[in-house]
Amino acid sequence: MRKKLRTSKDMDFQGCIIIVAVLTGLKIVEGFGGGWSNAHATFYGGGDASGTMGGACGYGNLYGQGYGTNTAALSTALFNKGLSCGACFEIKCVNDKRWCLPGSITVTATNFCPPNNALPNDAGGWCNPPLQHFDLSQPVFQHMAQYKAGIVPVQYRRVACKKSGGMRFTVNGHSYFNLVLITNVGGAGDLVSVSIKGSKTGWQAMSRNWGQNWQSNNYLNGQALSFKVTTSDGHTVVSNNAAPSNWAFGQTFNGKQF
Repeated sequence: MRKKLRTSKDMDFQGCIIIVAVLTGLKIVEGFGGGWSNAHATFYGGGDASGTMGGACGYGNLYGQGYGTNTAALSTALFNKGLSCGACFEIKCVNDKRWCLPGSITVTATNFCPPNNALPNDAGGWCNPPLQHFDLSQPVFQHMAQYKAGIVPVQYRRVACKKSGGMRFTVNGHSYFNLVLITNVGGAGDLVSVSIKGSKTGWQAMSRNWGQNWQSNNYLNGQALSFKVTTSDGHTVVSNNAAPSNWAFGQTFNGKQF
């Protein structure tokens, strides 16, 4: 029985399949470019979104931090105990011709939508587990649905965060308790590990205190501070000497960006 010879055309075709498979795998690993998932969306915070300030991610003034009104509070199923803070989602209103508007919006997760166990999941308990739900700022909700809708069915997917400028590190706390709020994170947006290094120390792992506030209990006063940040897609960025040696608590410093 004669073996079929592999032609150059066959090899080129197989090579293309391998390349496509590798690229597809990378997208899956990074969490971007995937399919759409079903959820619902409501809104809160008023027409100027002033009621969305602060929140469970610790970002404080969302205008000052650069997030504006394109923000969302996530239900328990999506919030992941705060690990999803900073992640970005593309959302579109679907399957409701009466209330949906064309197009999609992109939001950053900045808050937690708590469950209301006193109400059923389909009548007010929109953020109860295991529901996947986005409680959007009112202005961004009105870009994809009409105000009177109140609640609409949506589809969503993770997308890369596009931020202007570098990451920001706000150093709070006091000696032996450095609480660093990390904001304006591009790429995956959500952090899984942070390390800090003084100009007189090696790298030291920080622990997540709450939201995107990370703490170190080491004495770092009078030292230039560097930060090593890793996002959920496995990418790491190092911002060397982001804070000078004369930094003070309450100050914010810019670092590199994903």
